[in-house]
Amino acid sequence: MWSEISSNPVMITLLLIAVLGLGELISIWTKARIPMLLAALLLYICLLWTGIIPNGLMSDSVVTAFGSLIVAPFIVHLGTLVPFSLIRGQLKPILIALAGSLTAVLFVLAVVPLFFDYQTAVAGAGPVVGGIVAYLVTSEKLTELGLSSLVIIPALVLSIHKLFGIPLASFFLKRHALSVKQQVQSRLHSSAALEKEAAAEVRPNTLTKAQNERKLLLPKKYQTSLILILQLYLGSGIAVVLDALTGVNYTIFCLIIGVIGAYIGFYPPKTMEKANATGFAMIAVIFIVISSMDDVTPAALVSYIPEILLICALGTAGVTLGGLLASKLLGVGKYLGMPVALTALFGFPADYILCEEISREVGETKEEREAIMNEIVTPMLMGGFTTVTTCSILIATVLIGTLN
Repeated sequence: MWSEISSNPVMITLLLIAVLGLGELISIWTKARIPMLLAALLLYICLLWTGIIPNGLMSDSVVTAFGSLIVAPFIVHLGTLVPFSLIRGQLKPILIALAGSLTAVLFVLAVVPLFFDYQTAVAGAGPVVGGIVAYLVTSEKLTELGLSSLVIIPALVLSIHKLFGIPLASFFLKRHALSVKQQVQSRLHSSAALEKEAAAEVRPNTLTKAQNERKLLLPKKYQTSLILILQLYLGSGIAVVLDALTGVNYTIFCLIIGVIGAYIGFYPPKTMEKANATGFAMIAVIFIVISSMDDVTPAALVSYIPEILLICALGTAGVTLGGLLASKLLGVGKYLGMPVALTALFGFPADYILCEEISREVGETKEEREAIMNEIVTPMLMGGFTTVTTCSILIATVLIGTLN
């Protein structure tokens, strides 16, 4: 009877949301020093290893399947959060993210063969700066070449490297957020700035609002929750078709469709929020991240712990150093540049979750929270999509080809 109850999707969801809730409380209690996602991942591993959650229960359940259905429309929604004018200025974050990933791969390829072998280095190099697609490319080729014993390395690297990247990125982002907060406070203390902002609010903002309303292609009376979600899935469907036609990952197309759709007025700003679906969608997406820990068993971790720790440590050091050097060369603040590069270790949705968490914890007023969020969310998202979604796949493909 208990096994039937515990395997019920409602009970699984209850347990997982409780884990997320406790992770959120830990983040609040520690003032975001321990990020919510990191706390939730560690709590989930503890429940998994103590047998409270049976191994594979989540990854085999409908909960994760539901989460996978939310990813595409959620990324389209993220595109509606980012003004087109900001996207045009994101070349520097993209270059920083690329520099971090390439430096990390060089570190892994240069050092790991000194202690193990080249095959081990290649097995971990792509996944350490990437996501599930980089893992699939690597693991499939290793199996094809008769190196199936090494497949556990990319699997464990994929599961564990986020534990290295999330706390570092959170620390640096918080430092940057504090500087943004100080800028907001100093601006508010300037009476001239206050008068200028007050004057700007009277006319231009009103005009902008009216212009935005006129730009929307769908009349307001039709902007119901169901229709808005239909629009998001329509964009998702187009992205999936483009993926099949071009071979370029659908998540990139989802983001582009969201940005362009908002620019031409097909999507209202913050579409999923208007549909009152953001909170639940976020939870469903986080479920997918947590389910990636199902393959991390104590026995597997112990047997390959030297390789995994070395690859993850080198990857983290390389990404951070590459991001720091590129930030200085491009004139970007180091406390923003390094987290952008570190998105290679966790990607979406952790990058967006961190931005929300940092802006909420550091900002004391609505204006401060909005200023922090606007400052960090676009470069972090662009960094994540550059590294995990694009660069890491190319790196994994090229490196695994050298084993032929």
